[in-house]
Amino acid sequence: MDIKNKVALVTGGGTGIGRATSIALASRGAIVAVNYSRSKSEAEETVQWIRSEGGRAVAVQANVSLDREVRGMVATVVEQLGTVDLLVNNASITQHILLDDLEGATEEIWDELYGVNVKGMFFCARAVAPFMKSNKQGSIVNVGSIAGLTGAGSSLPYAVSKAAVHGLTKSLARALAPEISVSSVAPGAVATRWWEGREEQMNHLSPNLLLKRIAQPEDIAKMICAMLEQESMTGQILTVDSGQTL
Repeated sequence: MDIKNKVALVTGGGTGIGRATSIALASRGAIVAVNYSRSKSEAEETVQWIRSEGGRAVAVQANVSLDREVRGMVATVVEQLGTVDLLVNNASITQHILLDDLEGATEEIWDELYGVNVKGMFFCARAVAPFMKSNKQGSIVNVGSIAGLTGAGSSLPYAVSKAAVHGLTKSLARALAPEISVSSVAPGAVATRWWEGREEQMNHLSPNLLLKRIAQPEDIAKMICAMLEQESMTGQILTVDSGQTL
């Protein structure tokens, strides 16, 4: 799909991979709705950067774990921009808990991570699907993680939630075909604010990767854009990890 002049909604679009994706989409001519939950200043800064470069963008608030807020967000985007053609389900959260600390994985943490990382992606896909179907085309990319492939990661609930994202991707690909394609990118380590306070750990990881580098948010954004443009792919999980999982 040619994404020029298409309306793209990027959840968690003000920081990290979401910010890089919002900017990359705008540079390709897309009109971008930058979603945020709490990072209002970062989302507005991303919008201003896009506008300063001659692009079109708006910031829109919603906690994606709440269906009513998601539906309200999509209604606002459609009211302001006309429709939704592209969705990047990027909003995710984690808790840093050792994998063997089973008691640390409390019911509240499970509910919080699943609410944002899994149910939130479903809510967003469900809310935009009628507009994409009406347009006879649409594309969705869910941001998963290699944690969902390996079982390792920042916490056990996080890894399991990302495995669920990959499963959700395949189910949505079946449910929304043929008008809408749905695939997932599974990044490895990416230099984002999730590493704050653990920069030394990140730097120790880099020499052990086949490509000897930690991915940047822009690397993942490029892949997301390519996946949104691809018209002959759906239900796929594409790994971008500098060889981390080999």
